[in-house]
Order: sequence, then structure tokens, then C-alpha cells
Amino acid sequence: VMVWLRRCTHYLFIVVVAVNSTLLTINAGDYIFYTDWAWTSFVVFSISQTLMLVVGATYYLTFTGVPGTATYYALIMTVYTWVAKGAWFALGYPYDFIVTPVWLPSAMLLDLAYWATKKNKHSLILFGGVLCGMSLPLFNMVNLITVADPLETAFKYPRPTLPPYMTPIEPQVGEFYNSPVALGAGAGAVLACTFAALGCKLNTWTYRWMAA
Repeated sequence: VMVWLRRCTHYLFIVVVAVNSTLLTINAGDYIFYTDWAWTSFVVFSISQTLMLVVGATYYLTFTGVPGTATYYALIMTVYTWVAKGAWFALGYPYDFIVTPVWLPSAMLLDLAYWATKKNKHSLILFGGVLCGMSLPLFNMVNLITVADPLETAFKYPRPTLPPYMTPIEPQVGEFYNSPVALGAGAGAVLACTFAALGCKLNTWTYRWMAA
């Protein structure tokens, strides 16, 4: 009974984490709507995608102990997103910018770190977290450059009016905006390690709860 209870809990966790990851990243390409705040939105969305990918992929990876399952988790996220974005597309929203599976190569780096260090969890957290956090903004920018034209999309599809506190008074050209990839990668590299550790801990908590 305990074995099946544990398995059901595991699958429930996977579904919940994967669905929530997808919900958070579902509009990951919507920074192309906000022409005035595109870089800021790009950084925020890149970090959110990184963290949601890392926590779920690490949880799945450490639960199975099989290198390759992080990439499989990213594939789950990608397919969920394709399905959800397909529904949006049916309503007339753009679909193209999310078709590129930006999470897969970053998840592959998590798998690589786990495999190369002979399944060392601490190396997975440190090396895998840094690699995933640094790489995703880069892949996200490739996605933006190769798939969607921001101006064309912004003019083609209506965007909501920004609230007053978010409306730029003048064009923002400070150093903060110079390299959104570098900013997202720097923040992502630090935060992804924390979330990789959380993914490992979720695994431990699951086992302890089931053993109680």
C-alpha cells in the first residue's frame, strides 16, 4: 500500500508542479507586447521561466535518479504550453513565439551536470543551477530574435493599457537595460541554485511524509 501511495504522491507532485510551471511561463513571450518595457519584461520572464524549470526538473531528476529525466520534464512543460497556447491561438492570439522549446537545452545542462558528477546532488544544485540559470535567457533571446518580430506583433495585436505607475515618462536608456540577457543570466544563475536546492528538498520532504 505504501509503495502505491508513494507513487501516486509522486505523480500528483509531477502534475501539480508541471501545470503550475506551465501556467507561470504560459505568457513568457508576452514581453513583445510591451515595447516600452520589453527588456525589463524579458528579464523578469526569463528568471521566472528558469526558476520554474529548475525546481520541477530537479525534483523529477532526483526522484528518479536517472539522468535525462530533467529534459523529459522540460518536454512535459513544452507540450503543456503548446496545448495551452493552442487554445489562445484559437482565440486570435499569437502563437509563434512560444513554439520554440526554449527549456529543453537548459534542462539538458541539468542532466549533464547530474550525470557528469556521478549523481552528486550538491554538484547538481551548484553547477546545474548556474548552467541552467545562465543559459535560459540566452536561448530565450534566440527565441525572440528568430521567431517573432516585436514591433509587428505589438502593432498587429492590441495590448492592454499600462497603469499610470508603469507608464514610462521618458525612454529608459540606463545601463540596466543595456543587456537583458546578461542581467537575466546573472540573476538566474544565483536564484536557480536556490530553486535547485528546493527541488531536491521537495523530494526529501515527499519521502519523509510518506514514511511517517
